[in-house]
Amino acid sequence: MVAAIRTAGLAKSFGATAALRPLDLEVSEGEVLGYLGPNGAGKTTTIRCLLGMVRASAGRAEIFGVDAQANPAEAHRRVAYVPGEGNLWPGLTGSETLHLLGRVQGKVDLAYRDKLIGRFQLDPSKRVRTYSKGNRQKVLLIAALSSRADLLILDEPTSGLDPLMERTFRECVAEARERGQTVFLSSHILSEVEALSDRVAILRGGELVEIGTLAEMRHLSALSVDATFDTTPPDLSRIPGVTAVDVQGNRVRCQVIGSVEPLLGVLAASGVHQLLSREPSLEELFLAHYGRERAEGADTSHAV
Repeated sequence: MVAAIRTAGLAKSFGATAALRPLDLEVSEGEVLGYLGPNGAGKTTTIRCLLGMVRASAGRAEIFGVDAQANPAEAHRRVAYVPGEGNLWPGLTGSETLHLLGRVQGKVDLAYRDKLIGRFQLDPSKRVRTYSKGNRQKVLLIAALSSRADLLILDEPTSGLDPLMERTFRECVAEARERGQTVFLSSHILSEVEALSDRVAILRGGELVEIGTLAEMRHLSALSVDATFDTTPPDLSRIPGVTAVDVQGNRVRCQVIGSVEPLLGVLAASGVHQLLSREPSLEELFLAHYGRERAEGADTSHAV
């Protein structure tokens, strides 16, 4: 099966600044990939190379097997793109803008577009100049989603949306995945990425440093454990992998990195009354990873 997105050694430099280091990435058809990194990590540069908006310094980028740099028009026939900040035509109404964007895309599911207008609570009769940032973003989302494109490239797509509309967006992406569409989602809203993504890729300094499912990436952070004992708690601080031990009466909270078997052995022999554990969220994984990189002196100042 041809991958929806495939890059091989894709790189981009602006003068002496390496915005994107050689990137090897593959996104399968029907997959939702969350693309993460702080400001300047190289996320938007990746998207611009895929869309042919900037010329790569090296490497190759393909969309459904088509060279996106050499044949951008052909590659983009199956793509819909939503930027985080869209420049729309202020004199047009929302309806006129959607019609124009639909003509540019080449195909529109009109019934679905009308449904999306209602779900996103957009008044299409108003002119774009009167829209808030959130309403302008709704226009872009409706146009992209109603195209039913095989690949949705979304760069901070919920910028300006309120929490209710963010939930509507999540529902629409879940529906797109059910239809077999591929979604490349770059977002700073980590809960959004966690809720929607099949896999997550993390960039640092223009380089892909982690990729996998959330389950595969749990090694980046610690398991949280909360134990209550019938009597005085045992000393857990000497157990391999156990950190951040906090004792309050007969209750102990700690973090575990690596195997939990040594800790479970001590707990089982110490009269534990109640035991709760929680895997790290995507936000905790992300912050733990970048906290570790900063501690190691990583330089992320030169990526775009």
